[in-house]
Amino acid sequence: MRFPVLFALLAGLASAAPATSDLWGKSGEKWSPAGRLPDFSRAGYQRGEAPLPDVPRAASVRDFGAKGDGKSDDTAAFAKALATVPKGAIEVPPGRYLITKPLVLAKSGVVLRGAGTDRSVLVFPTPLNEIAPDWGATTTGERTSNYSWSGGFVTIRGSIGGAGLGNISQPAKRGADVLTVASTGKLRVGQEIEILQSDLPDNSLATALYSGDPGPIKNLHGKSRTSLIARILKIDGKQITIDRPLRCDLELRWKPRLQAFSPTVTGSGIEVLGFEFPVTPYRGHFTEVGFNPLALSGVAHCWLRNLRITNADSGPFVSGDFNTIDGIVLDSERPEDKQHCTGHHGITLGGGDNLLVNFECRTRFIHDITLTACASGNVVSHGRGVDLSLDHHRRSPYENLFTELDAGAGTRL
Repeated sequence: MRFPVLFALLAGLASAAPATSDLWGKSGEKWSPAGRLPDFSRAGYQRGEAPLPDVPRAASVRDFGAKGDGKSDDTAAFAKALATVPKGAIEVPPGRYLITKPLVLAKSGVVLRGAGTDRSVLVFPTPLNEIAPDWGATTTGERTSNYSWSGGFVTIRGSIGGAGLGNISQPAKRGADVLTVASTGKLRVGQEIEILQSDLPDNSLATALYSGDPGPIKNLHGKSRTSLIARILKIDGKQITIDRPLRCDLELRWKPRLQAFSPTVTGSGIEVLGFEFPVTPYRGHFTEVGFNPLALSGVAHCWLRNLRITNADSGPFVSGDFNTIDGIVLDSERPEDKQHCTGHHGITLGGGDNLLVNFECRTRFIHDITLTACASGNVVSHGRGVDLSLDHHRRSPYENLFTELDAGAGTRL
């Protein structure tokens, strides 16, 4: 799916005639990669250049002993299926499957696929913090479970980091696609690289990402970073040409450098399933104990597709690059807290160039859609909520696109 550089209008147009930005022109003739309109065309699975695949069937969880009767504990059967099947789709036939421990999918090309969001339902009676306690604290020192903002019962887990490839030796401006490097000895044309830089204790990088107007950011403690995944198109002496413009300036004080983009898990997904938690009262911010369904952790070109999540503390937590989340429905029968919310985070995006589309929040979370620390190039499109909240958490997310959204009541956008 390719996204042109467009922004949605939240108010109705005065005229029915099509309108385009003066920064864009009629067909992009005024657009500049260094201008105010970023390029979002590479968001999602396979950089937005291919549809999500229909992965062939490999096995069924019933082959590994799953009952799906809503009474038997099917955790071991699911774990064995995920560990045993080397590639392909693991089918989850119609039924209600009791899951009492976290499940991890840690290989490429494996899909967990149900028969319908109301027909194949995973049921989780016990929260994660009772199964595997993980206590932490807020930035103000309040004790809370780390599941308040992370973790899931079903996780696709990998690692993005690759080997270091050398330093960038000259500054470069946002919009540039030619970089000067200290050495090209480890580089080749066609190679995928990650361009990184890290903040200093003075939060100067975060300040730059906020265009010099960051507000109070002392709690960042110099931990901001920037990342861009690109392909090398050309090598000429100590200069490399990449296939996309920089999203921000590179300055030597932030130690700009290159790293191989070598994700360990790609092409895996979870699709056409229901996730159900008990109907318990939601007691408010930072009281969450881990009724969390899903996480994508450190993966690329993976997906969540056509899922229904009911009574969760939080919905999917996504980190990594070029992942697609398509067709998520979040609903709840939980008694609300004083803010009329039933959970903490609806859908959270971290990393870069992820695509969230066709979602529906039928209940209110404190943060319906969250862009977490330094997330960039993510696209949130064609979604709706009863009273949609778009959250940036003051942790330096930059150049993300929100478009074609229905905010519902629109009191806390």
